[in-house]
Amino acid sequence: MSTIKQQLCQVKDLGMIDYADAYQVQMECVKQVTKDETQKLIFCEHPAVLTLGRLAVDQHIFATADELNKLGVAVHRIDRGGEVTLHAPGQLVIYPILNLNTWKKDLHAYLHSLEEVAIDLLKEFDIVAERNSGKTGVWVQHKKIVSIGVGVKKWISYHGLAINVNTDLKLFSLIRPCGLDVSMTSMKEILGRDINLKDIKKHLIKIFSKQFDLHIDE
Repeated sequence: MSTIKQQLCQVKDLGMIDYADAYQVQMECVKQVTKDETQKLIFCEHPAVLTLGRLAVDQHIFATADELNKLGVAVHRIDRGGEVTLHAPGQLVIYPILNLNTWKKDLHAYLHSLEEVAIDLLKEFDIVAERNSGKTGVWVQHKKIVSIGVGVKKWISYHGLAINVNTDLKLFSLIRPCGLDVSMTSMKEILGRDINLKDIKKHLIKIFSKQFDLHIDE
């Protein structure tokens, strides 16, 4: 946890929102935080969409454009690190818009802390999760459950992490997730029941507050 004094952070819950619309919200929040306004913690879900980071290659999408269109799956090339990933209903997406100038100007430390947030969250549900050396994200018994990809502008963070809560895992067959030959899992698959996203958000607010020394306004 940072030794910098606690800083204000506001929660914005966008609910189900198209990816492009959520991106515009992120960019507006980045502008605000750059002006020393309150940091933001954005929660949302997206309709089925593939996002391709700066390292993504088209070969890691297994469906054609026509097939994706018929399935109602959008595709966006975006300005985050990493490869291709999938967002879909039942997956909780978190976009922390944080001022890393007043935390740590260290992307490796930031990614490590986001992984720690996810690991601590899953521990609350008696799920033992861990890192996979050399690969960003969080795994449960060799299956990936959390994908992480970030961007920064003037050391203001955006993009973030996606936690498979009640996600339809069959959709991941459309891609090579994060460019890896990996199976994906979800909290629902592990626990055998649907998980209330409101409960997840409550836990995450506390965990983010502790991990980044934030005073969070809900």
